[in-house]
Amino acid sequence: MIDWRQIDTVLLDMDGTLLDLHFDNYFWLRYLPERYADKHKISFEESAAALKERYRHQTGRLNWYCLAFWSKELDLDILGLKKDISHLITYRPKAEAFLKQLKQGGKRRILLTNAHPDSLQLKLKNTSLHQHLDTLYSSHEFYLPKEDSQFWPRFMQKEPLNLETTLLIDDSKAVLDNARDYGFKHLLTIQQPDSQQAPKELGAEYQSLLCFSDIMPTLDQNT
Repeated sequence: MIDWRQIDTVLLDMDGTLLDLHFDNYFWLRYLPERYADKHKISFEESAAALKERYRHQTGRLNWYCLAFWSKELDLDILGLKKDISHLITYRPKAEAFLKQLKQGGKRRILLTNAHPDSLQLKLKNTSLHQHLDTLYSSHEFYLPKEDSQFWPRFMQKEPLNLETTLLIDDSKAVLDNARDYGFKHLLTIQQPDSQQAPKELGAEYQSLLCFSDIMPTLDQNT
């Protein structure tokens, strides 16, 4: 699937790529609606419907990923609530081993996530993910989400990647589409971002992987 001799840098998403998306899905679709229902003395169904509508208005915007925005919008301590269920933060299968193997192969490992910096720090604390990376960025540093057409020009001023030798792995089609349009040559998506849900039905537009063992580089592939 990947000719590792052509790759010197791997640009990795976090939620749904390196980490199991179950934590985020459970938080936004179950735990937060429960707490919002408790606060407003309404049913879970009413709460979930109200939040779904609010989410819809922020989809594709940086606010969707911003804990400060949602804390103010909902008058709830979003980071504190995330900490309540932080035991659900886990790696996707073989992700940690994959990062270690990339290091052994001399590949640069960059995390690029839309997660808010506070959410990022919570996940680093619970996984020690930063120990397996060469550098990491939140899109909040650039004031745009990764799916925005102006994101990559802004990011590349900070991190001038070679589009011919960088592999981008992300579970979001919108992010992959934007990267493809910008000129990235090597793109992969994730079949099962959430371990508690069935693998996604994916078209042939992008190569996909179920487990990082599918693309684990060996030392002889790096030379």
